[in-house]
This record gives sequence, structure tokens and C-alpha cells, in this order.
Amino acid sequence: MKKYLSVGMVLLSASFSVFATESLVKYESQYSVNETADRFENIAKNKGLTVFARIDHQKNASSVDLQLRPTQVIIFGNPKVGTPLMQCEQSVAIDLPQKVLVSEDAQQKVWITYNNPEYLKERHQISGCDQVIDKVSGVLSNLSKADYCEINKQVALIVRFVSETERT
Repeated sequence: MKKYLSVGMVLLSASFSVFATESLVKYESQYSVNETADRFENIAKNKGLTVFARIDHQKNASSVDLQLRPTQVIIFGNPKVGTPLMQCEQSVAIDLPQKVLVSEDAQQKVWITYNNPEYLKERHQISGCDQVIDKVSGVLSNLSKADYCEINKQVALIVRFVSETERT
């Protein structure tokens, strides 16, 4: 049983990769760009966020006979979250509504990328609004990881099934 739990844990960790740089947060997706963007958009809408636009840069490049790997941007937000941030520092409006980039790299890995709210805090010299920044960080992180939670549930079910069949 320990063997199967170890395999499950490896699968869980392998299904979720995250990289944070100074200004960007990146999560690896196990799905195509289009499916990742579809899932993200559906989850955002189900969480009560407004999706203002979805831009398919690959399609736009193709329309002028240029090549681009799959690249989509989803612009979304909620005035209940964005407005308090702008009340703290109005210049942050240039970075709102929030955007998420879903793209495929040269190794055909798919990534969900967004601006690190801590970067926005520094960029716009926002002070006294840590609670709002934390809320924005939580929303973005939860939306980006939602697909991984589903994968993790599936792996947990497989591990439980294997351990139960091992007992019989």
C-alpha cells in the first residue's frame, strides 16, 4: 500500500509545477492551451468573475500570415476586488482588469501566467492595502490551480481504488 501511496504522491507533485519570478507567477498545465483557457474561463465565470475578453494571439497572427505558438489572454475581473485596489492607488487601474496568459512554450509545455500581485503592489507603490493584495493573490492562485485540484482528486481516487482492491 505504501508503494501505491508513494506513486500517488509522485503523480500529485508531477501534475503541479509552479514558477514565480519577480513579476510573474506561472503554473504548468496538463492540458492544451485551448482547453486550459476554456477551463480557466469557465471556472472564473462560475466564481462570479466577469470575463471581459479572450484574445487568441495565434489566430490573430495567422490572419496576417505570421506564425505564433498557441497563445491566449483572458481578461477578467470583479469590481468588488479591483475597486478597493484602485482606491488604494488609482494608477493600478492600468493593470486592471486582471489578465491571465495561457501559452505553449518551445518544448510544447502549456503555462498559465499572471502578474504577481506583490509586483503590482511594488510597481504602483501601494501601501496599507495588504488585505486587498492578499485577496487578489488568493483569487488568482485558486483560479490557476483549479484544474490541478481536479487532477489531484482523480489521483486520490485511483490510489484509494488500488489500495481497496489490494485488500481484497
